Amino acid sequence: MTRVRRGYVARRHRRNIIQLASGFRGAHSRIVRASNQQVVRALASSKQDRYKRKREFRRLWIARVNAAARNAGVSYSESIWHLSNNQILPNRKILAQMAVLDTNSFTMILGGGEDRG
Repeated sequence: MTRVRRGYVARRHRRNIIQLASGFRGAHSRIVRASNQQVVRALASSKQDRYKRKREFRRLWIARVNAAARNAGVSYSESIWHLSNNQILPNRKILAQMAVLDTNSFTMILGGGEDRG
C-alpha cells in the first residue's frame, strides 16, 4: 500500500492547533503534540467553567438577597416563602439587583418583615 503524505491538510490542522495554543507557556505553545494535549484540556475546562459560572452567580445572588433580607428582619428562606405565598415570583438575579440598587422597594416587596408566620 502506498504512503499518504496528507500535504497541506496536516499542516493546516497543526497550524490551527498551534494557533489555539498561542498564549500557553513553553513547549505547550510550540510543539504540536504538547499543544494539542493542552488545547484539549483547555477546551474541556472552559466548558466545565461555563456551567460553574452559572452556579457561582446564583450563589452570589442568593447571598445578596439573604443579606438584604436580614437587614429587613427576615431570613432568606422566609423571604422566598413570603414572596411565593403572595405570588410574587421574580428570579434571584432581579431580587439581588433590587436588594443592591433599590433597598426601599425590596423591603416593601418583602413586607418589611411583618407578615411572618
